[in-house]
Amino acid sequence: MPTNPNKIKKEELLDKIAQRSNVSRKETEDVIDAFEKVVVDMMRAGKEVVLTGFGSFLARTRESRMGVNPQNPNERIKIPTVIVPKFKAGKTMKDSLKDSLQPEAKVD
Repeated sequence: MPTNPNKIKKEELLDKIAQRSNVSRKETEDVIDAFEKVVVDMMRAGKEVVLTGFGSFLARTRESRMGVNPQNPNERIKIPTVIVPKFKAGKTMKDSLKDSLQPEAKVD
């Protein structure tokens, strides 16, 4: 199956971060793994993790609801309550992405 050219996998992300921060790939991997674990632990504890400008990681409860069985559309099923992760982008990130859509200014 061909890979999606618009998707970056963790391995490539680690390489790019290690290169940009001028630290070893192993150190980068350790920091990213620790970051993931801390964020998940905080979300499990009901806390919001805020990286000012970048965004916020939080957990939300999606209440139970009635749905339709996709294998038998005539059958109604109860979808249970579940906790889901949520990411809210920060202002700096939003502004950076908006700026990437602006045509570059011409220099005479």
